[in-house]
Amino acid sequence: MLRIDHLSHRYGDGPDVLQDIELTVPDGQLLTLVGPSGCGKSTLLRCVSGLVRPSAGRITLDGEVVDGVPDRLGVVFQDYSRSLFPWLSVRENVALPLRRRGLSRAERHTAAVAMLEQVGLADAARRHPWQLSGGMQQRVALARALAARPALLLMDEPFGALDAQTREDLEDLLLRLHRAQGMTTVLVTHDIDESVYVADRVVVLASGPGRVRADLPVALPADRDQIATRGLPEFIALRTEVGRAVRQGAAVPPPRPR
Repeated sequence: MLRIDHLSHRYGDGPDVLQDIELTVPDGQLLTLVGPSGCGKSTLLRCVSGLVRPSAGRITLDGEVVDGVPDRLGVVFQDYSRSLFPWLSVRENVALPLRRRGLSRAERHTAAVAMLEQVGLADAARRHPWQLSGGMQQRVALARALAARPALLLMDEPFGALDAQTREDLEDLLLRLHRAQGMTTVLVTHDIDESVYVADRVVVLASGPGRVRADLPVALPADRDQIATRGLPEFIALRTEVGRAVRQGAAVPPPRPR
C-alpha cells in the first residue's frame, strides 16, 4: 500500500536528516515509528504526506508516486489546539475535509455527526473546540481525519500532550476505529509502551542521520486491554527489545576536548 524506496532528506546545505530509508507498509497495517529525538520521524511523515519533497528516493502510494499531497490522506497532528478552527463548531470542523468530495452541506453534516458518534462526541457537535478539554479536542481532530474515510492515516505524536488516562482512552479508541475502518496507519510516538500496545509492527529509527535500526512485528492478541495486555510476557519482552533498540540508536555525542 505504502512503499518508501531509498529515501534520504536534508534541509538546505545541512547534513542528512534521513538516510536510505526503505519501508513497505501493507494495506491495513498499523505501523508505529519510534526513535530518539532528532532521528527524523516527523520529517519522514512530512515526506510521506507530500508536504516535503525528499532529497533522494521515492515514495509510492497504491503504486502511484507521491508528488504532492495524496488524495484519501488523513493527518492527525500533536498540537490539536492549533489544528482545529476555533471559529467553527465541532461538527463544522469535522465536515470541512468533505467539501473536496463534492458532498452537499446536509450530506457533510450527516457524515460528520456519524463520525462524532464513533468517537463519543455526538453531544458536542454544536460546541466550539475552545469549549472542550484537550482529550475531547484530539477526538475531534481524529474524527476530522477519519470522516473522509482515508486510505492512509498519518499521526504525529497525537497523544503526547495528554494526561496518562486520556492517552490510554484514545489509544483504545484508535484501535477500535482502525479495526472498524481498516485504514493503513503510520503513527509517530516517543512512548515505547504506546508504540507496542497499538501496533501491528514497530519500526525503530536511529539518529545521526535517521535510518531504520529495527523492524519488529507485534505478535500480541488483536483485542487489547490496557492492564492485561501490558502485563503479558510477550508485551514486556517486546517493549524491552524496542527500548534497547532506541537507546542503541541514539546519536553518541562527540568527546569533549580536553
